[in-house]
Amino acid sequence: MSVSDQAVIHSTAIVDSGAEIGAGTHVWHWVHICGGARIGRDGSFGQNVFVGNRVVIGDRVKVQNNVSIYDNVTLEDDVFCGPSMVFTNVYNPRAHVSRKDEYRDTRICRGATLGANCTIVCGVTVGAYALVGAGAVVTRDVPPHALMAGVPARRMGWVSHAGEILDETLVCPREGRRYRVEGDYLEELADV
Repeated sequence: MSVSDQAVIHSTAIVDSGAEIGAGTHVWHWVHICGGARIGRDGSFGQNVFVGNRVVIGDRVKVQNNVSIYDNVTLEDDVFCGPSMVFTNVYNPRAHVSRKDEYRDTRICRGATLGANCTIVCGVTVGAYALVGAGAVVTRDVPPHALMAGVPARRMGWVSHAGEILDETLVCPREGRRYRVEGDYLEELADV
């Protein structure tokens, strides 16, 4: 096991032999981290979180209570997973059919936010700094900076790096960053 001396592991948590956990990461009550998991620095895993064997998690990732992160999920740096949000790993599960060889890769890119009780269907990529609203069901790839809501989730607007919903001016009210829409994507404008 490669758990940093600076990681904080609650006494009720189970960390299987072989897991990697970076310095400054907090693992709270009743968390189970499987032996193949790779977790970066300065993260936080709330109560009753499960992390599978074939999971890669970056630095400064925050996972709220009651989230299961199954095999083949990658969370890049600075991802936020809201309470009770759901990842799937098989597209069409059946109790009587083994489909463990059909797990689909799911990637949540840097800085994305996944709201409480949302569902991320396996095989999709959620783009950098996107924001998936509470209760949304994501069934296809999400562009960077997209604001997603609904069942199935649809793009309702754009969000800045700081997570602020952008109005028609496309200027972040918190940081002053300016953006423009190019096709189906949002890009940041360089200072003039």
